[in-house]
Amino acid sequence: MTKPAASTPLIPEQRRELIVRHLKREGVLSYRQLTELIGVSHMTIRRDIAALEESGRVLATPGGAKIASRLVAEPSRFEKARQDVVEKDGMARHAASLVSESMTIYLDAGTTIQAMRPHLEAVGDLTVVTNDLAIVTAFLDHPTADLIAIGGRVEKANQSTTGRLAALTLHELSIDIAFLSSSSWDLRRGVTTPTESKIAPKTAALESATESVLVAGSSKYGTFGRYRVFDLPDLDMIITDAGLGDATASAIEEQGVSLVRTPISE
Repeated sequence: MTKPAASTPLIPEQRRELIVRHLKREGVLSYRQLTELIGVSHMTIRRDIAALEESGRVLATPGGAKIASRLVAEPSRFEKARQDVVEKDGMARHAASLVSESMTIYLDAGTTIQAMRPHLEAVGDLTVVTNDLAIVTAFLDHPTADLIAIGGRVEKANQSTTGRLAALTLHELSIDIAFLSSSSWDLRRGVTTPTESKIAPKTAALESATESVLVAGSSKYGTFGRYRVFDLPDLDMIITDAGLGDATASAIEEQGVSLVRTPISE
């Protein structure tokens, strides 16, 4: 990486395109590196990164930025279960705190949502609706929970059901809170997925619920799949972890979505 030769100052759009090109080549760069590469002040780089993040092209990181990346395929459930375990527990604990006695809740497929199970042990007269086979198994020993397993085509790698059949059942239910998961989300593209068959159950759960809550880690933010599921303003709340940056959090809240960043120590 070399500092560009002195020339006529670039307009903001030119600077930002240059930043994107550098990030595409390097992946991740610090503010200091970008300042040297572009030849402008630290504050100018910060403003440019904020603008690029709002447009969904880059993601701010502690001390720098990285390029937004496409999620081609989701990792298997086994791989997901080993990632961000402490952060998942904090998010799951807060999500479970929203649940009260006699509610009907939808638990979307995923290891973060499954982590809610220990925190719901004392909630009585609970109806749990889910398309996640592992979550069904986890609730078999719950003392009072009534279980509704959503049918559909089984996706073996993630142990969940997907497609139109799953959505048909959800459309017949009245849900108090839908807890939704995602492996890719950002402000520009919303919640996305690389798998088309996951769209119908997620949107059906959103439409059938009085309140919708996305539970997704900050490590998933800034990635995007081929298919759009819904926009972030369609949600009532997002629960993520403390790794989500302040600028990103503010931009999401400005869209009218309640945002909770759970600390690791929670």
